[in-house]
Amino acid sequence: MSQGLKGVLAVVAACLIWGLSGVYFKAIAMVPPLEVLSHRILWSAAFFALVLGVQGRLRAAPAALGERRNRRALIATALLIFANWFGFIFAIQHGHALEASLGYYVFPLVAVALGYFVLGERLSRIQGVAAAIAAVAVVVLTVGLGAPPWLALMLAGTFGGYSLLKRGIEMPPAQSVFLETLLLAPAALVWLFGLYAGVWADPSGRPGAWFGRDLWVSGLLVLSGPLMTGGPLMLFSYAARNIRLATLGLVQYLNPTLQFGVAVGLFGEPFTRWHAIAFPMIWTALALYSFETWRRSRPAPPLP
Repeated sequence: MSQGLKGVLAVVAACLIWGLSGVYFKAIAMVPPLEVLSHRILWSAAFFALVLGVQGRLRAAPAALGERRNRRALIATALLIFANWFGFIFAIQHGHALEASLGYYVFPLVAVALGYFVLGERLSRIQGVAAAIAAVAVVVLTVGLGAPPWLALMLAGTFGGYSLLKRGIEMPPAQSVFLETLLLAPAALVWLFGLYAGVWADPSGRPGAWFGRDLWVSGLLVLSGPLMTGGPLMLFSYAARNIRLATLGLVQYLNPTLQFGVAVGLFGEPFTRWHAIAFPMIWTALALYSFETWRRSRPAPPLP
């Protein structure tokens, strides 16, 4: 099996896990979002510490925090991924999985817009048209549903900002995510300690402190680190090193497509006429964006 084919299979596997993650988090919907997120942070940090330890790079990782530029960037990316993970878990638990899928559909176009406004990257005409169509689709949903799709915009915006800042962090993905979760770990530990000690309750008023009360729930909370975060990230990183960027980008749409299918087909969330107008517009925008990405990535024809 060629490295290219292994790379394609790796990114497909990563997107399958992320695309079906709504089913996973729905299975522990009885656990409040902040508690789920705290466990995801801690077990992700433990998983990446183990991976880096096996690779012999664990001791070198914290040294990166000594560099002011890296430290500031990692604090910012840690806060953005905290907001993104919390937003997704909240969306799944509160019946907004369809809106979450919209957020990850819109993300590539948000990334294009950030590149244009922040980095000064030039947009092709096709990319500009794609971004405009996506913006109109958001307006359609806002008018039709009576409110902007805030969760979708938050998920797209936080992940777009996260991806933008990641460009300036020169270290392997496993190391950077380990440091991000390490920065968030003290807050996660404090929150869980307060829940178990009865110092505070979850803001939602729902009962917390689930770990240890139920074997199945406890196991899923532990696996949220390696299974939902560490494993797919390592698969994705492997794919990024072995396949073309255009292929990587196209396969990523499997993630929100599966989220969309789970939301409508499995969770039975309502798909209104406004969704029926807006989602095809988003898909059209992504088709244009993907075509442009593919066109630009093609090698130039040989000179005669």
